[in-house]
Amino acid sequence: MVLNYIWIAFFLIAFVVAAGRLLLGGDTEVFTEIINASFASAKTGFEISIGLTGILSLWLGIMKIGERGGVIQAFARIASPVFSKLFPDLPKDHPATGSIFMNLSANLLGLDNAATPMGLKAMQELQTLNARKDEASNAMIMFLCINASGLTLIPITIMMYRAQLGAANASDVFLPIMLATFTSTLVAILAVCFKQRINILQRNLLLFFLGMGALIGGLVLLFRSMEQAEVSLYSTLFANTLLFTIICGFIVCGMRKKINVYEAFIEGAKEGFKTAITIIPYLVAILVGIGVFRASGAMDFLIDGVRWGVGSLGLNTDFVEALPTILMKPLSGSGARGMMLDAMNTYGADSFVGRLSCIVQGSCDTTFYVVALYYGSVGIKNTRYTVPCALLADLAGAIAAIAMAYLFFS
Repeated sequence: MVLNYIWIAFFLIAFVVAAGRLLLGGDTEVFTEIINASFASAKTGFEISIGLTGILSLWLGIMKIGERGGVIQAFARIASPVFSKLFPDLPKDHPATGSIFMNLSANLLGLDNAATPMGLKAMQELQTLNARKDEASNAMIMFLCINASGLTLIPITIMMYRAQLGAANASDVFLPIMLATFTSTLVAILAVCFKQRINILQRNLLLFFLGMGALIGGLVLLFRSMEQAEVSLYSTLFANTLLFTIICGFIVCGMRKKINVYEAFIEGAKEGFKTAITIIPYLVAILVGIGVFRASGAMDFLIDGVRWGVGSLGLNTDFVEALPTILMKPLSGSGARGMMLDAMNTYGADSFVGRLSCIVQGSCDTTFYVVALYYGSVGIKNTRYTVPCALLADLAGAIAAIAMAYLFFS
């Protein structure tokens, strides 16, 4: 229901802003730009879905081997002490627990191509436990909000872009990004725990949060002791080696169970193809709404308003130039990436705005894309409080990103 209102708001606000540009500013091209943007966004949504088909087929095929080989169940047992508290409605050792574990692990390592298929597989398994098939369950909401918070320990892609654009030290945003994204994820978990009345002071949860903090601290110390080139090299090497090890490990476990791994892969790949087709309408809908909103000039109008308001209060407005990335991040991953690159090109990779845009890009994930993709894959129409909690996490991530930028680079 919330997504429905937001989608309608995109179009209504876009119409009002565009009409103002036409009547008051004489901009006769505004509605042409909007229509062109809607067509382009629809094409993008379709291309993303088709582009996901091969990846989904590959990874859901591998996941099917892992499921039959008993690996997913083993991961479920490993994650059970924490997940049983965060997802109290999940039965013990349910396959969904293993899929959630795999998805979050892939996200932590920045393995986007592997994380999405695993996440879609987790949603399908959660849907089997859902009594109301068109309404998001508590477990689904917790899973989606953690995903939307975008916790990533190694922001390889962002560091790569910074190196390409001439940053003196491409990895200098590593620590600020880690702190900002950890804040976003923590707020997401706390918000959903509050709504679902989950006691966050349980021993296993406290140990989990402390363990995550210690892991982040250890990685910070490790990467601060390494050269920029080493950070990029070893991060990429570790992630890709782990990924291929997982694939081979699943196949070996399938062989030990004496299953036909090829047939299992084909069966999972067929599910991946069907899933890719299912999500096309949902992606087209959300991307067209976002494209229309951008093309109308509503985004620029909002940024100018924030700049005027902050300036009138006598506050520092350096962060305002990074607002396009901040505001675009929940709406469009490619749009936010484009805003980040534009900020670095315009102001410099080592400028305050350039660095802040990078921190924002790594602080959270694309909420509306994630919601449309994951819920669309299982036909969920009523998202309940998913979007408000995810946007709260996005807001926390953005505020933390701004604070980190001022702390480290002002």
